Amino acid sequence: MERDLEVYVRDMALAARDASRVLARTSEKQRNEALCAMAQALRIHAADIISANACDMKQGVAAGMSEGLLDRLMLDEGRLEGMACALEALADLPDPLNRTVEQRTIEGGMQLSRVTTPLGVVAMVYEARPNVTADAAGICLKSGNACVLRGGSQAFHSNTALARVLREAVAGVGLPADCICAIETTERAATDVLMGLHGLIDVLIPRGGAGLIRHCVEHSKVPVIETGTGNCHVYVHETADFAMARAIVMNAKTQRTGVCNACESLLVDESAAAGFLPQMLRELADAGVVIHGDEGARKAWVEVCSEASASEAKALQAHFLDATDDDWGREYLALEISVKTVDGVEEAIRHVNRYGTGHSECIVADESSGEGAFAIEEFLAGVDAAAVYANVSTRFTDGGCFGLGAEIGISTQKLHVRGPFALEALTSYKYVVRGTGQVRG
Repeated sequence: MERDLEVYVRDMALAARDASRVLARTSEKQRNEALCAMAQALRIHAADIISANACDMKQGVAAGMSEGLLDRLMLDEGRLEGMACALEALADLPDPLNRTVEQRTIEGGMQLSRVTTPLGVVAMVYEARPNVTADAAGICLKSGNACVLRGGSQAFHSNTALARVLREAVAGVGLPADCICAIETTERAATDVLMGLHGLIDVLIPRGGAGLIRHCVEHSKVPVIETGTGNCHVYVHETADFAMARAIVMNAKTQRTGVCNACESLLVDESAAAGFLPQMLRELADAGVVIHGDEGARKAWVEVCSEASASEAKALQAHFLDATDDDWGREYLALEISVKTVDGVEEAIRHVNRYGTGHSECIVADESSGEGAFAIEEFLAGVDAAAVYANVSTRFTDGGCFGLGAEIGISTQKLHVRGPFALEALTSYKYVVRGTGQVRG
């Protein structure tokens, strides 16, 4: 590792730490003005940002990047406007800082208060997701934290353009530009330097594939909030309304494939397979989804093909593969899904808890029937995940959908935050004690 790289990253963290101490003492009004200025800057410089993104997209296509990752990488006017609106929405949220969450009188008449404070410096390590640059910068600023952003090489030009625009906007309203720092190098070793800066970086948040997250969790000397991968399931109980179940599966799988809350695995009660799976599998295949199915799914697929014309049946063959054990734990991030039949809710729960990643899991069942209501409650109580759903697409696991504003990530760990997290998760607290000269005997 070159010494110059170590110095560069360390100097950036030092600058962010200094900026964080200024930012921690700003008013809510100052921080909200900065957020609005950042939003406006994205609109003003949209053409430049989209041009930079086009370079990344061109390189991504040339490198054979998957459609799901290209979708995450792509920026257009609509997505930039969405990022700007998210920053303005943050400005409208209540201030998470300087809130007294507890107050009482203790020994000797002293007044003790517990008051919310920023964490300090937040480092973000992420891959082909340029929207994270704006989201993380905005959430950190609103919560009084400086951020050090380490985007992936696939989005280098996009991230660099975004960070420069946002820094200029913040400086324009009188806040230190270094409250938003972006590491402008494609050297992978920069991430390892960042992970070693215990004492300068207060928390590290990785967002990306399983390899990146595992590397950060295993090697970081800085505390990590793990944003896990999403091997999410939809389980169709025998009492389910089949039309509802098909709509939920199609939305969860195909509405946007390259996201962590997309459905990657479909579980179906054996007793419902004959009535549900043929049409479900045909709809998935018609949408371009490749099905990795077990024996029960294979039987339904044979029926699908038998009802198709000869030319259709030949084309359909490419959409079905026999599942292997590796498929049950895969996060495809593509138009692919594993399909397995199960012997009731208990087997479904065991399968989800074994192969799921603790992200988002759904059961579709008839809550008005005794069996369906029982299955729902057993599933919701028995599945160990950050978000569990009954008759709802997994695609709703999102900070905006949960009313949290723009999220900084979706945590699959249990300390110190779980599920979509934003402002509140980036605060700590301090005890403030006021007295009249008390001394301890």
